[in-house]
Amino acid sequence: MDHFRTIIEPFKIKTVEPITVTSEEERETHLKEAFYNPFKLRSEHVLIDFLTDSGTSAMSSRQWAGMIDGDEAYAGSKSWLKMEEEVKDLTGYEHILPTHQGRAGERILYGYLGGKGKVFISNTHFDTTRANIEFSGAEAIDIPIEESLYPLLYHPFKGDMDLVKLEQLISERGSENIGAVILTVTNNSGGGQPVSMNNARRVGEICKEHNVLYILDCCRIAENAYFIQHREAGYENVPYRKIAQEMFSFADGCVMSAKKDALVNMGGFLALRNQELSDACTNLLIITEGFVTYGGLSGRDMEAIAIGLREVFDPDYLKYRIRSTEYLGEKLFKMGVPLIWPIGGHAVYLDAKSFYPHIPVEQYPGQALVCELYLKGGIRSVEIGSVMFGKYDENRKLIPAPNELVRLAIPRRVYTQSHIEYVIEVFEKLLAKKESVRGYRITEEPRFLRHFTAKFEMV
Repeated sequence: MDHFRTIIEPFKIKTVEPITVTSEEERETHLKEAFYNPFKLRSEHVLIDFLTDSGTSAMSSRQWAGMIDGDEAYAGSKSWLKMEEEVKDLTGYEHILPTHQGRAGERILYGYLGGKGKVFISNTHFDTTRANIEFSGAEAIDIPIEESLYPLLYHPFKGDMDLVKLEQLISERGSENIGAVILTVTNNSGGGQPVSMNNARRVGEICKEHNVLYILDCCRIAENAYFIQHREAGYENVPYRKIAQEMFSFADGCVMSAKKDALVNMGGFLALRNQELSDACTNLLIITEGFVTYGGLSGRDMEAIAIGLREVFDPDYLKYRIRSTEYLGEKLFKMGVPLIWPIGGHAVYLDAKSFYPHIPVEQYPGQALVCELYLKGGIRSVEIGSVMFGKYDENRKLIPAPNELVRLAIPRRVYTQSHIEYVIEVFEKLLAKKESVRGYRITEEPRFLRHFTAKFEMV
């Protein structure tokens, strides 16, 4: 593969699912009925689904075989023992709590640690992380490095946390008021950008010095390990799994949505070093998720997770995964589509504010772009800008997000090269008529996570 231009998928297709081709007129109707929110579209009306890479992976034949062998015992399931052993080996943490997905682990851990007066610090909190923290009454603060604010600036580890600001915040707020420092790898909301091993190590040293809990949001840690091996000195010959294990060694625990780098459709876990913290979280787990040996998961789910956590570190898979994502981003970049550079691990992040400079942030250029992608090509994507992260001041005036982005999140092992070529063609159409596109206004929204259910109308 090293000497060929074509990126081939390192697998054969064994089962297929039909997708429906719709006309632009049909898509206009579907989008209007969905109140111009792609989350409200029916999947059968979507041709290429880049809404999320979470839970949308294609599982391997080994995973499906494992699911048939799933042990559905309520307590002490052998499938749980397999998953527990795999997670312990990967993370090095003693206490493993299974959850039905990542946000359940977030709710348990940050709900327990949070509350009014508490502060959580991250390179960038993702939407559900921030929502679970703020729902508890605590404050979530993002401190990515300054380079992350400039979309086209190249930096090998744009997902890093600002260490100077971390020290300052702990000093200003008091270590006793810090619920946790959360390092998200890769940094999803920051463009799917990787975090360096050096940054992860230094965050750990600072947290240890100030007696602050340090948690990894590790749902894309295999993809992050790929970037470390290929970009950070000293890791050129270190296997991806060992790179991940080293990163875990610096932290006190982790939350994982297994729906990403465990290559499954449902599942997650919370893993911790501390017995006392684990006991408190275990009580909440039993009350809200399930018994400690299934935590909201079926035995077949746990079998698939255990196998997926091995398969994801396969060198051929990771090379294909990162290079195929880069291929789409590089093609769009050469066409003149503004985006975050370098290309992230799981998605291409488009700079909607630069793509539609005539649309003010109050009219959500990112939402305009996701609607146009669907209208012109049946592609579903997601806005990661002021719809997702914008807030209001006391006069209900919008406080915009730092960037107005649109994420093309690529499901793992699902689409082939021809699907990607089609996506590139759709962007040719968008570029040709971008000056005529109008913005949107929100007509209805909830208090938390409004991007999931908000309704829009065209301005």
